[in-house]
Amino acid sequence: MAKKKVLFECQHCGLTTPKWMGKCTNCGSWDSFVELNEHQQDVVKKTKSSSAPSSKAISINQIQESEVFRYSSLDSELDGVLGGGVVPGSLTLIGGSPGVGKSTLLLKVASNIASTNKNVLYVTGEESAGQIKLRANRLKANEDTLYLLSEILFEQVLIELDHREYEFLIIDSIQTIYSEGITSAPGSVTQVKQITFELMRIAKEKNIAIFIIGHITKEGSIAGPRVLEHMVDTVLYFEGDSSQELRILRGFKNRFGPTSEIGVFEMRAEGLVSATNISSRFFNRNSEQAGSALTVIMEGSRPIILEVQALVSESHTSNSKRQATGFDNNRLNMLLALLERKLEIPLSGYDVFINITGGIKITETAADLAVLAAIISSFRDRAISKETIFIGEVSLVGDVREVYAMDVRLKEATMQNISKVLLAKKPLEKTTMKTFIVDEVTKLLEWY
Repeated sequence: MAKKKVLFECQHCGLTTPKWMGKCTNCGSWDSFVELNEHQQDVVKKTKSSSAPSSKAISINQIQESEVFRYSSLDSELDGVLGGGVVPGSLTLIGGSPGVGKSTLLLKVASNIASTNKNVLYVTGEESAGQIKLRANRLKANEDTLYLLSEILFEQVLIELDHREYEFLIIDSIQTIYSEGITSAPGSVTQVKQITFELMRIAKEKNIAIFIIGHITKEGSIAGPRVLEHMVDTVLYFEGDSSQELRILRGFKNRFGPTSEIGVFEMRAEGLVSATNISSRFFNRNSEQAGSALTVIMEGSRPIILEVQALVSESHTSNSKRQATGFDNNRLNMLLALLERKLEIPLSGYDVFINITGGIKITETAADLAVLAAIISSFRDRAISKETIFIGEVSLVGDVREVYAMDVRLKEATMQNISKVLLAKKPLEKTTMKTFIVDEVTKLLEWY
């Protein structure tokens, strides 16, 4: 009698192993391994081995470049994140915290696309069709070619796709859909992987643009296996929470366009809509207060002026607090150490808090100089003019270095009537702004 094969799978990351482990060696989660039966093992093997038919390799010079066709979602911010519009046959994954507006945005987009005489199918496994109808009334998203399907069984979704030709499909959400051919609970690693693979196959075969909504974990990542993000063509994440008026949609992966673009949306009574005039949404020019400095960051090809806020207060405990919102905490600690070493500002007995307004998370180093300026402003209780911006990367040795796309940043600042700029080198292109060269952090004090 043949020996029974035993296989265990991590329900967080999808790692398979022939023996049970208390802690996953891949994602570090505890008590996440479950034993798979023979049918589940066959599904796992099928998913891992699924690939295109083998073919002979040819020279890259003999390959013809394929054109990417797009159509607009009638939402300018979403089109920008996607690289210019929706690509037929693409599979897009969108995630975000509960209540951030994923379903609201996609229902409005579904209505927009349906208004162009395209058949759109919205599959919901979390709400009834009546609940979706109530939201559609509020969003004014009622179109004859927008069809709703309240279903969690994947086979029923396939039947509906065969019943009518659709050009756009929304799955809300991937964790609630399950297949009868897989004997595991909805949302499990095996279910999510296999259904996503089938959706990818359908998107390519039927040339349907598919958007799937994914739940996120408490760490902020898409719930389920990491391979899910590798299978899809585009990965979008909503940043911010439901308490903020502005929501930011950031692209983390895009096979058809740039991955660094963001879309800014505004929650209104009529739903989540593209924010207008966002250039002045992230800073306040009405009042000048100590601990505030302006900078310009690049989000993809878009320059955005941000306000960096700092609060330096005397600490009443032995351990001083260093906390940053929207800025890397490790980089904040480096900048504080640099202030103490190069500028001899005694911050060891002070609590330091940094906040980036608007809910944007800064991922580049161009805001270093503005962070230093805001900290010094708060420490000395001296306000900085809102007509001044700070652009520059600060190194460990205390020099200030130039950042990329300086001409684009200065052009945006000029459009917002900023008259002064502190930067590392004199700009190559002429500007009407008054420039102050700060190539070392010690010169920042001289400017003060």
